[in-house]
Amino acid sequence: MEFLSLTKHNIESEHICCALGAKQYEQAVAEKKDWLTARMEEGLVFYRLNERAKVFIEYLPAEMAWAPIEAPNYMYINCLWVSGRYKGKGYAKQLLDHCRADAVSRGMDGIVHVAGRKNYPYLSEKRFFTHMGFAVVDEAEPYFQLLAWKWNEQAAAPAFAKREPLFLQQKGVVIFYTAQCPFAVGVLDELAKVASRKNVPFRAERITTRAEAQQAPTIWTTFGLFYNGEFVTHEIWSGNKFEKWLDELHASRN
Repeated sequence: MEFLSLTKHNIESEHICCALGAKQYEQAVAEKKDWLTARMEEGLVFYRLNERAKVFIEYLPAEMAWAPIEAPNYMYINCLWVSGRYKGKGYAKQLLDHCRADAVSRGMDGIVHVAGRKNYPYLSEKRFFTHMGFAVVDEAEPYFQLLAWKWNEQAAAPAFAKREPLFLQQKGVVIFYTAQCPFAVGVLDELAKVASRKNVPFRAERITTRAEAQQAPTIWTTFGLFYNGEFVTHEIWSGNKFEKWLDELHASRN
């Protein structure tokens, strides 16, 4: 099967894999496309299987990444996703090989990616990346790990950026998010309604610039849920899962 690179000229007519076929996320997909188009000026590549499938890689120079990392002259993978019946056919390796060839052609020293200490929803499986040559080069609480595949041994080691501790004044739920994932954008209204029904203060804070993202309170800037100033999860919860968590939280305090 063939692969396709999305560009500013074809992105409107091509799907971007995320939320493929989910009508309720149409507006969120449009926002993601706008975000991608703006990043293409900064070297972002969106490369996917030329099928109606969730098989793609999205990457850009790490200096332009919307994440609190320090990895000069590295490529940063936003997302590598192979799902459903397309798993186990070598597509993930082909996508990663494409990224590596591109990084080498640009004179870069390696590739970096964020994963978890174990498998978590919405984060890549670390085992695949370590099998392909990546190693853990830094860690950040509560469970984030920075993986690097470095082919220039003289290059500096990538690391998570040092940031000031976050002190949220607002009680209740605060969610930091970007337009990078349609699921993150698309679920916010539902979560807000649940919080309102439970009389829990709720605020969604959209990260709108790279500078904000590089100083963000969460490593995975696509989505980060905080409660009373404490990080809870990066996972994009459904309304049902969010409501169950609020109920359990309430029960534990009574």
